[in-house]
Amino acid sequence: MTLKLPNTIKFVITDFDGICTDNCVYIDSKGEMSRKLNFKDIMGFSILKKRGYKVGIISGEKNSAIEKIRETFKIDEVHQDIRIKLDVIKSIIEKYNLKDEEFLYIGDDVNDYDSLCYVKYRITVPNAVKKIKNIEGIQITDNVGGDGAFREVVDAIVGEL
Repeated sequence: MTLKLPNTIKFVITDFDGICTDNCVYIDSKGEMSRKLNFKDIMGFSILKKRGYKVGIISGEKNSAIEKIRETFKIDEVHQDIRIKLDVIKSIIEKYNLKDEEFLYIGDDVNDYDSLCYVKYRITVPNAVKKIKNIEGIQITDNVGGDGAFREVVDAIVGEL
């Protein structure tokens, strides 16, 4: 399915785990946790920022990978360890004075449900939980989370490169 997004989008807000990662946590022999990121998705952050878009990451977890992306690409809004994401989305909308057609949200699990129901442009991934995929009007990427799904959204916004 091809994503249908207007050319009015100025701000991309996304969950992280399950969208930019494969939703897995890897634990090494020392107990250190890590996540796998796909360079197509990482390039998506670069493309958005180079083209003047604003980007926000809202994660239910705290994650060093998010910090690295924030520093590398100068991400506009990063909120970690967030339980109620909708409050953060509302604060971003107010801070940047965004209209409904100027932003979208990407999420994949029950903690994204209220946020996805609230926004006009809502996107998820094929490996999202059923409750999310059943939200009225939600668009589903062809690529799964952690394997180019975020980049697919970026390409739909800026045009495939």
